[in-house]
Amino acid sequence: MTGDPLSRVFAALADPTRRDIVARLSIGDATVGHLAEPYGVSVQAVSKHLKVLEDAGLVSRSRDAQRRPCHLEAETFELMTKWIERYRLQAEERFGRLDAVLAAMDDQHTTHHHHQGAAS
Repeated sequence: MTGDPLSRVFAALADPTRRDIVARLSIGDATVGHLAEPYGVSVQAVSKHLKVLEDAGLVSRSRDAQRRPCHLEAETFELMTKWIERYRLQAEERFGRLDAVLAAMDDQHTTHHHHQGAAS
């Protein structure tokens, strides 16, 4: 996978099995064998998923030859969170302005009706 870090992270998380691995590693470090258990697939298949997560910077593996536990790299999520947060805030501001416009229109509409009612 090429491209910028954000592209690699989003591409890595596009796969449901990889998202599940991330969810499990968020609870605690685990070996490849332990991660492979619930899927009914080979350790090699899970290793390929882990390689993608490693390349994206989401997971690291210790060099302990016996266990080599996989570890979730929380800092990489900061990159995604900041990106998402920036646009979430912009969208909220836009909706806030829209709400204000609609509220002002509603006020004008209500006031207009009251004046009409008083005139009759």
